[in-house]
Amino acid sequence: MSTANQVAYSNSRLHEKLSAILTISQQMNSERDLSTLLDLVAREATRLLEADRASIFLLDRENLQLWSKVALGSEDIIRFDARKGIAGAAALTGKVINVSDAYTDARFNSSIDLQTGYRTRSLLAVPLQNLIDGEVVGAFEVLNKRHGAFDAEDEEILKSLAAQAAIAIQTARSIGELTKENAHLWHEVEGRYARHRIVGNSPRIQTILQLIERIRDSSVNVLISGESGTGKDLIAKALHYSSLRARRPFVALNCAALPESLVETELFGIEKGVATGVNSRMGQFQAADGGTLFLDEIGDLSLAAQAKILRVLEAKVVDRVGGRTSIPVDVRVLTASNKDLEAEIKKGNFREDLYYRLKVIHLHMPSLRDIREDIPLLAHHFLAESCRDSGRELELSTGVLRRMVEKEWPGNVRQLQNEIKRLVACARKSVITEEDLGEGIPEIRNHTRKAADVDGASIKHAVEELERRMIGDMLQTTGNNQQRTAKALGLSRQGLINKMKRYRLHG
Repeated sequence: MSTANQVAYSNSRLHEKLSAILTISQQMNSERDLSTLLDLVAREATRLLEADRASIFLLDRENLQLWSKVALGSEDIIRFDARKGIAGAAALTGKVINVSDAYTDARFNSSIDLQTGYRTRSLLAVPLQNLIDGEVVGAFEVLNKRHGAFDAEDEEILKSLAAQAAIAIQTARSIGELTKENAHLWHEVEGRYARHRIVGNSPRIQTILQLIERIRDSSVNVLISGESGTGKDLIAKALHYSSLRARRPFVALNCAALPESLVETELFGIEKGVATGVNSRMGQFQAADGGTLFLDEIGDLSLAAQAKILRVLEAKVVDRVGGRTSIPVDVRVLTASNKDLEAEIKKGNFREDLYYRLKVIHLHMPSLRDIREDIPLLAHHFLAESCRDSGRELELSTGVLRRMVEKEWPGNVRQLQNEIKRLVACARKSVITEEDLGEGIPEIRNHTRKAADVDGASIKHAVEELERRMIGDMLQTTGNNQQRTAKALGLSRQGLINKMKRYRLHG
């Protein structure tokens, strides 16, 4: 073959390989899983450079280590000192290193061969460099050219491949970090509304928590009753976020706030052109598809709207206003009401057939005055939340807790929470006293009723006994860690120590 033909042949081969790199780059940019991406790059580099093996090493600058998640032909994960070996030298210096006989080069780290059982002959290593900021993020290495040694053309090909690989790796890493962040956020959301978010040691609250645990993986409809402010919405969120539907939509709708003219559109959606200027819009049933729809104050819906909800529950389809085709939906329906729905049925204001469709399981949230033993626990819980949000360290005096237990709380748990927020915002000292309490909280109206007690003991004794038990339980939970115990109970560390001395608790 003449020299001209050889040059033409060489240029043709280089062109083919560069075209192949372009195709590989497109594949790399569409791959988001880091392990799969590295496997793809290593495999294609091996093929293009006619090598025996390829490895991609990522640089851990903090620990000055290189690690390989993928080495083609090996399942091992290799981690070693970046200051040793040719790949490390390429990563730390940012230079291309081409060695025809590895064991004659002083930089070669033969311990890797000993670790893997592989015999390295020739070796080509190029730095993986982030093109955005120029930072070297690792090294790309190919081993054992099948015929001869790696040449200048191989160096150019591997450098081109490495440049594209660096971009793809950075993208995959960013997406991986975003995925982890999303998972962390989901963990926070699920944790926020999981069963432990519902605070209470009273038998009635514990019974509700146990029922939530039993039905968490079921899709049956649940009716939640109770006065305003008792936490019906929190129960709905706990049911959703502890269920198999947790990663699907949770849609909440207050039926009492819906004008009658908009109920159908809001629940079922509307088609474009029904009226002038109206665009197509999905309803809340469709928005909750695959997840949970929480209809609060269900007793305020008209009989006409109730009939259409009943059809959705029976047929599992919705019909948009002005629509001609039914849309299938898979929705778990949770409902809540502060009305006595059975009384509403007798008055003709609520459909009996819908009532029994919604009330497959019934949860009744007790008023705060019926679970007075939970008031100190709830108060400490809300205090810890408010202190965390405000950056303050406060504690409630025994007198305040006693007064809180004695109060009527017509607004239930929500009113108690708001009162704690007010106290934290207005407190002048580190200990909140009775002087700080609001005047708007009425005393117990039924004075003939016996004050809350424990086996006939006074309220003061009951509060102290509950406080002693809470501190003892939390100390046990935290392994007698006073700092964590104080934080969990919304106390300063010194406040906890004072209470431990008062109650003769050891930890």
